[in-house]
Amino acid sequence: MLMYPQIDPVALKIGPLAVHWYGLTYLAAFGLFWLLAMRRLRHEPFASVQGRGAWSRRDVEDALFLGVVGVIAGGRLGYCLFYKPAYYAAHPLEIFFIWQGGMSFHGGMLGVIASQWWFARTRGKPFWQVMDFVAPCVPLGLAAGRVGNFINGELWGRFADPSLPWGMVFPHSGSMAPRHPSQIYQFLLEGVLLFVLLWLYARKPRREAQVSAMFLIGYGIFRFIAEFFREPDAYLLWLQEQTGLSMGQWLCVPMIAFGIALWLWAQRRPRAGVAA
Repeated sequence: MLMYPQIDPVALKIGPLAVHWYGLTYLAAFGLFWLLAMRRLRHEPFASVQGRGAWSRRDVEDALFLGVVGVIAGGRLGYCLFYKPAYYAAHPLEIFFIWQGGMSFHGGMLGVIASQWWFARTRGKPFWQVMDFVAPCVPLGLAAGRVGNFINGELWGRFADPSLPWGMVFPHSGSMAPRHPSQIYQFLLEGVLLFVLLWLYARKPRREAQVSAMFLIGYGIFRFIAEFFREPDAYLLWLQEQTGLSMGQWLCVPMIAFGIALWLWAQRRPRAGVAA
């Protein structure tokens, strides 16, 4: 078995200023999005759209800025509402204490959807075309976030069989028994594998909204699987014990269902040009 390397969460400290690795992984996520989105501009239909709906580098920058706002606002609100509603109802000002940690992917995703809806409306672009543009650029950013989770030594996995070669001991978990390094599982599944599959899927002609649908389905399935190896938060153990599924898995169920319904709905629509 392996021992967690106890990485200092502070990457750089200059006087009172501390730069955390987790913050740097967020910057890496946004940088990866920008690089991939610039590549997407060369793909159809974005390279051939003319008139008011034409895509440009400025569009990428504006979509990214709004997406950052959506990730932070939605991720924080989602965490407060989905995971600790009673606590934050009693301490509403702490909702704004984002430096204390606590972000939800599902809340962040809703925030991004809202921000891109606004972007589509103000730029005169079809909403699902915008979401299809964005979707393949997201998974590697999620992978970067999981690297940050690993560096912080948080979101560790459930206990693993001692014979598991990559079982890892996280001393700050309160136990010296080996656990699944679930952050790495999520890095590989929700990040790298989802990116490869979605990028390849998006390169072929698709109906509008089908790339977005496949993101919802793919992420939902991979996250649902990874949750079997991830230790539930202590304050949510009751949900796991009573239902057999974690909060993360319950949040994935409607995500997968909506993704399937969206794909089928898009399949019935007439093909509006060549999709990326």
